[in-house]
Amino acid sequence: MTGRQKDLHWVLSLFLVLRMVETVSGARGPFTGTHMSSPFSASDVKQTPTVDVYIQCREVCGLNVSDRCDFIRTNPDCRSEGGYLNYLEGIFCGLPPNLLPLAVTLYAVWLLYLFLILGVTAAKFFCPNLSAICTLLKLSHNVAVSFCPGPAPRREGGRAVRGVAGRQGGVARGPGKARALVAFSDPRTAGLALGALFGAGVLVTTVVAGGIAILRPFTAASRPFLRDIVFYMVAVFLTFTALYLGRVTLAWALGYLGLYVFYVLTVVVCTWLYRWQRRRSLVYSMPGTPEMLSDSEVEPVSSNSYDYSEEYRPLLLYQETTAQILARALNPLDYRKWRNKSMYWRALKVLKLPVEFLLLLTVPVVDPDKDDGNWKRPLNCLHLVISPLVLALTLQSGAYGIYEIGGLFPVWAVVVIVGTALAAVTFFATSNSEPPRFHWLFAFLGFLTSALWINAAATEVVNILRSLGVVFRLSNTVLGLTLLAWGNSIGDAFSDFTLARQGYPRMAFAACFGGIILNILVGVGLGCLLQISRSHAEVKLEPDGLLVWVLAGALGLSLVCSLVSVPLQCFQLNKVYGFCLLLFYVSFLVVALLTEFGVIHLKSV
Repeated sequence: MTGRQKDLHWVLSLFLVLRMVETVSGARGPFTGTHMSSPFSASDVKQTPTVDVYIQCREVCGLNVSDRCDFIRTNPDCRSEGGYLNYLEGIFCGLPPNLLPLAVTLYAVWLLYLFLILGVTAAKFFCPNLSAICTLLKLSHNVAVSFCPGPAPRREGGRAVRGVAGRQGGVARGPGKARALVAFSDPRTAGLALGALFGAGVLVTTVVAGGIAILRPFTAASRPFLRDIVFYMVAVFLTFTALYLGRVTLAWALGYLGLYVFYVLTVVVCTWLYRWQRRRSLVYSMPGTPEMLSDSEVEPVSSNSYDYSEEYRPLLLYQETTAQILARALNPLDYRKWRNKSMYWRALKVLKLPVEFLLLLTVPVVDPDKDDGNWKRPLNCLHLVISPLVLALTLQSGAYGIYEIGGLFPVWAVVVIVGTALAAVTFFATSNSEPPRFHWLFAFLGFLTSALWINAAATEVVNILRSLGVVFRLSNTVLGLTLLAWGNSIGDAFSDFTLARQGYPRMAFAACFGGIILNILVGVGLGCLLQISRSHAEVKLEPDGLLVWVLAGALGLSLVCSLVSVPLQCFQLNKVYGFCLLLFYVSFLVVALLTEFGVIHLKSV
């Protein structure tokens, strides 16, 4: 079946934006993009010319080889505000200059692997726990989709049915919000966040949406489409206005978050009204009267949706030992699936195995659709020790975890002692076969742990992209609209195209808008709010040249074109519409790159 529990990928942008904003709030003085409190008087500030310190850091490539390392170590702009590795120092201090191409290649490979880590974490751990929380709190899965875009799991007979797209679509989708949050938290990478948010928005609403229409022409759901595109246009307009004014105030940041809350409430209320109206129509309809059609996709039962794992169940059940349960729970490889898959799938699975094993060891997952809720007694008891330790060592890149209480006892040691005590009590008070009544709490623990794993990986992604920008002297904005936006959207394209090929284009098309609304509203709003709460000052936004305006204009134009053209086609989306969207994106990308390299520029007056 084709239901999906999606990475909050577009997880896999929010934390990026938040992380970016955190750094902004910790930034100092002359950093471009943010207004921070300064120990100097206003007159002193006026006498100091505005300096683009990010360009100042990029000047390292113009220095003598012998001076580059000292420059990187002494220039405040070249320091990373978060993360575990100093990538700039690794390039210019760790390796000789003649090995610079090797360093860039290694960084590119590590960047791709980080995207893989983000996708796996979001798809297999973050979103399943989020879906479980929605189920436990009796919330509509439309709420989960508002955070974890993509079609919600379809329920048949009380069970959520997930299909190929749900299992495969998490390669890179989910960390997008995280990366945007991380970039906004540092004024030096705010352009990266804007480029990623606008670039991913243009990509998803043109390439992904157009590809769906080309693969399988369909009739779009009218009301959800109009609702989502109008909300997204309002969000883009707010961001465009903030860029024009050059600042984000506290009221403006709260307005972003308030608009997103209003969007979620609109989704929930519309869903409730539709169900109420449908129940009434079924009660009062006469026999033979056709049922009222839904704006959501009517999903036929797929002929290949049979769960073949039923055939492999043993006829004689036996009681597994605690050690066997632990070994099976920590094994990320399904040998039956391995034998039936292609070489490409196997190669990708080999790359995923270390990540999946580490996440299985550190992140609990609750599945309400299973009889035992995915209760694994020995592993869940280990989670009570390891998950809080991961929380302590990943929050603020481990700054809180290594803090010593009274200068003697580190916080991580306290966490280990308390977690061990809880694990011991849980182990002796529960059984292997029966989940405890408090098992649902593991969904919240897994949600927090996977979120911080995503945040940590997103921080490294932003730092690598910033380092590559220094090496190649590229602006953050062009890095955001290309590498970061493409990385954010690979999972979207893959999973949505899979859904379309399987016969669910409406579901895939609807998934194109929910996530990017979350990216821009929560990414910018929460990111700026975090910075304002620390600096007690408004956030100053200084657009990175003409390119930002090209991005904002292209995104707004693509949305207006869709808003006008789709109703004119009576919501019948065909291949011509899809090819027009692809042509629009190619034209936008050419104009953006020409603008970045100075071919297109504003004439000086």
